[in-house]
Amino acid sequence: MNIIDIIIKKAKKGELSKEEIEYFVNGYTKDIIPDYQMSSLLMAILLNGMTNDETVYLTKAMLDSGAKNDLSKIKGVTVDKHSTGGVGDKTTLVLAPLVASCGLVMAKMSGRGLGHTGGTIDKLESIPNMKTSLSPDEFFKQVNEIGLAVIGQTSELVPADKKMYALRDVTGTVDSMPLIASSIISKKLASGSQIIELDVKYGDGAFMKTKEDATKLANLMIYVGKRLNKEIKAVISDMNEPLGYAIGNSLEVIESIDTLKGKGPKDLEDLCLHICAEFLVAAKLYDDYDKAKEYARHQLLSGAALNKFKEFVKYQGGDVRCVDDYSYFKQPLYHYDIKAVKSGTIKIVKALQIGHASMLLGGGRQTKDDVIDMSAGIVLKAKRNDKVNKGDVIATLYSDKKLTKEVEDLVVTAFIYQ
Repeated sequence: MNIIDIIIKKAKKGELSKEEIEYFVNGYTKDIIPDYQMSSLLMAILLNGMTNDETVYLTKAMLDSGAKNDLSKIKGVTVDKHSTGGVGDKTTLVLAPLVASCGLVMAKMSGRGLGHTGGTIDKLESIPNMKTSLSPDEFFKQVNEIGLAVIGQTSELVPADKKMYALRDVTGTVDSMPLIASSIISKKLASGSQIIELDVKYGDGAFMKTKEDATKLANLMIYVGKRLNKEIKAVISDMNEPLGYAIGNSLEVIESIDTLKGKGPKDLEDLCLHICAEFLVAAKLYDDYDKAKEYARHQLLSGAALNKFKEFVKYQGGDVRCVDDYSYFKQPLYHYDIKAVKSGTIKIVKALQIGHASMLLGGGRQTKDDVIDMSAGIVLKAKRNDKVNKGDVIATLYSDKKLTKEVEDLVVTAFIYQ
């Protein structure tokens, strides 16, 4: 068996065996198969797809490439949520402390930015001094004391995915349903949580462009989970526009803190309350969804979730002062106002263009070795159904770079008027 034969087989639309999949996953993880050959195979998978069986085998091989978390030492019901990614998707930053304030436990492993989408770990690292790597002892101690920890994917857990994730980001092979499903489910199973909820995005700013495709991906992940003996739930959510108004690492953390203070955007708040209520029902703390959501809302508006976020930041070494004073975040060298080119009602703000513009400003990675500017990004001043007059500021851009015409045009043309 060799990697060239496997590449050719998949390039000719062949179905890979369990043994062939295990061979290339193990070979790449152990640095036997080089990046250029793995890139070729990933592109063949992107173009020709995988069967459900292949996807299950790939997920299992990735899961078995490293250690698995044993969360049995954690007191309480452990829950985990994963988003398939989107523009301005800072759900975890609000949901994790909200869930913990409701009495559940979120011991979460999150990823970095992928393509035009932001990563939770990158966002958390915009908080001054915030640690996203904890030793196992630190992790379990923190979770048992405050019911919450969010750390980066360690080299021990699913190392195959960590390598493939970074390579997909820079080889144009992100947008593959089997690769997305196997990446997500292998990490979620390795993380060891009792209850898993997937937030599957669709629309302009998501990897799945239609609700139909998002539903198909959700069903695939539920199927793979079931084949690997884990029940998984999913919610389908709209990513035709950015979630909230802020796009970019520190900007999204600030908007998340605003949401925990009860003054965040409605779309973000509603999504977090919905997922939290689903967790509470699944954990059998409530048997009625509406009552569970009412309790989650109380925890948000009472300040309990905000206090949990402060605890979380403090435990992971972050500067808690930034929660009440946003000047403690890195400040950009420049900011630029983008103005409406005409009067009218905004029909949509194209999420993909906004995400791409934010990346070019320094808020994301174009290559896997890029260093992110934590202060870079975009704050929208208008969204769908908002009325604007010509010359009104519709977005503000932040960066350590000078504004280019490419970025300006991306943002201006992202606003579609009725």
